[in-house]
Amino acid sequence: MTLAHDVTGDGPALVLLHSGVCDRRMWDPQWPVLAGAGYRVVRCDFRGFGASPLTGGPHNDPEDVLALMDTLGIARAALLGSSYGGHVALEIAARHPERVAALALLCAGQPGYEPSAELRAFGEREDALLAAGDVAGAVELNVATWLGPEANEPARTALRTMQRRAFDVQLAAPDGAGRREVPVDLAAVAAPCLAVSGGQDLADFRAIAAGLPQVLRGADVRHVELPWAGHFPGMERPAETAELVAGFLNEAYPATG
Repeated sequence: MTLAHDVTGDGPALVLLHSGVCDRRMWDPQWPVLAGAGYRVVRCDFRGFGASPLTGGPHNDPEDVLALMDTLGIARAALLGSSYGGHVALEIAARHPERVAALALLCAGQPGYEPSAELRAFGEREDALLAAGDVAGAVELNVATWLGPEANEPARTALRTMQRRAFDVQLAAPDGAGRREVPVDLAAVAAPCLAVSGGQDLADFRAIAAGLPQVLRGADVRHVELPWAGHFPGMERPAETAELVAGFLNEAYPATG
């Protein structure tokens, strides 16, 4: 299947990969800014999110993204990934380094990372709420956990809407549908990388970002921690986050270069 997606702008390709709580609508604030900076910007919904159905059988999100790039005639792109989207971006860059020109990772997940007791406890609480049929409660758990103190009410409403959509799609999926994980060697990543963490985020994601300079041994990695940010800096301070990403891309993957 082809992932639901949008394309805008002209110039070098930039693919935006959403978190596991949101869908491609999370990029609404950055979407016009990055296109205006001179990039051909693509944003997509992974299977089970937004407008992409969760079809039967296992699937691999990085392979779906690469297939979309092929459909759009994109041989090489920069990847901007948030949380789980950062996990996907890292897997693509490790398995197919020739396809990735630069990586901008916002509070990213990491393939093979062992979650802390705190993060496992969140997952167990979410699972218990869903098993009890309390989808609204699971949505509110995610809103409370992932958005930092800078998030305004429109941001909370947007996250609430996207997470509810994801639960509705995923809970209605046929048996056997789900992700297929592929082991990767992150030392194979060669693209320059901006690793952003949030000072108000869960410790797991702060540790992942801080550790990426050692994990991505073949890449030039710059780690920046935003003291004010929770897990979604792009939703909490949209303009500031867009400026940070655009500045990095202008150096690592210039639109006019």
